Amino acid sequence: MILEGRTLAAQIRQSLPARAEAVCQKLGRPIKLCAIGSTEDYGAYVYLKKEVEAAQKLGVETQIFEVDAQTPAEQFLNLVQKLSSDPNTDAILIPRPLPQHLAATDFADRLAPQKDIDGMSNINMGNLFLCKTWPEVQALKGFASCTAMAVIRLLEFHQVPLEGAEAAVIGRSCNVGRPLAHLLTCKNATVKICHTKTDLPRALKEADVICSAAGAPGLIDAQWLRRGATLVDISTNWRENRLCGDANPAELEKCGISYSPVPGGVGPVTLAVLLENIILSGERKLKENK
Repeated sequence: MILEGRTLAAQIRQSLPARAEAVCQKLGRPIKLCAIGSTEDYGAYVYLKKEVEAAQKLGVETQIFEVDAQTPAEQFLNLVQKLSSDPNTDAILIPRPLPQHLAATDFADRLAPQKDIDGMSNINMGNLFLCKTWPEVQALKGFASCTAMAVIRLLEFHQVPLEGAEAAVIGRSCNVGRPLAHLLTCKNATVKICHTKTDLPRALKEADVICSAAGAPGLIDAQWLRRGATLVDISTNWRENRLCGDANPAELEKCGISYSPVPGGVGPVTLAVLLENIILSGERKLKENK
């Protein structure tokens, strides 16, 4: 089975224009998204612009603030603080990677959780990790990682069983790997987090569901996985002039492994979840203002 994501993404996005218009009418202005992006990672910055363009098509007002290795840390922190306190800014997006000196700051402490649509603030991250069950995740007042949530929704859409499943997450980043591992535990899967020091052939051989966010093309050998397993390939790598994930789809098919394609798998769903969170930030502001 191929876990394509475009059908699910279209379903998620179907109601967003009407929801955005309803919020705009009640607020008396468009929902506003502000993004802070590093111009030093070309791929990430191009993807950010695509996210912003997609939001604009929903009628969302957008503004991108550019940072680089020369941006003073204090200037960056002041910007995060300013946007967090600005009543006319509804959603804030700060995609990684950031220049190292900016990533090392305490900006996540200054990011307003109700505007933090990708779940990277300390408050949103902490509240997520306090959840034990899926209903608790659904009741969160803040946001969780868009990519992590997209993986769960993709697995649910394709009816991949999670309760009681053995799951392995490759990657331990705070924006994908760790929140995804926790969401899987809230779905009652038993989760193993794998990283650069993990013996992958041994760690993956009994897994029912494998989620790879290593960003390493060719990392996963299909022979390591058991027949009937499901691989969610989260990575978007550029290799030999084409986009690819961490595994070879042809080899996965030969071994009887279901997988999400790259592109066309997790990516479209992540964008749809991000757009949904932008609209949700506006809807929640309306409730706060009542």
